[in-house]
Amino acid sequence: MHDQVKIPSDSVMLDGELTVPQGAEGIVLFAHGRGTNRRSPHTRFVAAVIRGSGLGTLLFDLLTREEAAKDADAGTTHLRFEIEPLAKRLLDAIRWLASRDDTGRMGRGCFGVGMDAAAALSAAAEIRHTIDAVVSHAGRPDLAGDVLSRVLAPTLLIVGSLDPIVHRLNAHALAQLQCEKKLVVVEGASHLFEEPGKLNEVAELTADWFLQHLRPK
Repeated sequence: MHDQVKIPSDSVMLDGELTVPQGAEGIVLFAHGRGTNRRSPHTRFVAAVIRGSGLGTLLFDLLTREEAAKDADAGTTHLRFEIEPLAKRLLDAIRWLASRDDTGRMGRGCFGVGMDAAAALSAAAEIRHTIDAVVSHAGRPDLAGDVLSRVLAPTLLIVGSLDPIVHRLNAHALAQLQCEKKLVVVEGASHLFEEPGKLNEVAELTADWFLQHLRPK
């Protein structure tokens, strides 16, 4: 199944793509709110690997087109730094999935890059038994702040060895997490994981983590 979908969140509709392989028992939400969108080649590559493992994906944008256009303006970049509103929209997307006949009983995971990882973890802290696993890729989980200690979902943090600042911030966030957790440092990878084979390594680590933890409801 592959559908272009509209996800309601308060007064807006969020654009997304829902793809579910036959027999899938879990689904991974890819949320974008910080200047990227669901059409990012990196996102689509990781999503394809996850679907190849037998899990479904929901790729969607946390900002509307109008909001994203404002966010691209140097004078209004504050939009992308607001973690709580992004987490609220992610929660709405999770509830939307849970309400559907075809996806309602699937295990649910969240994948976040950069600041979107903080939104994913904030959402996981809010609905503690509804999100089954989280993966942060080159993320800023530290921006989730004090809520990290309330996250129950098993959490995988992935950083590159050539990205020391983000590595340090992730190590600090790892110490605050009280759930099942793991920090993986991909050797020879920079912040954007552009080196040959490194993004594939991220995709395989991500798929393995979700396969371990996503179970039907």
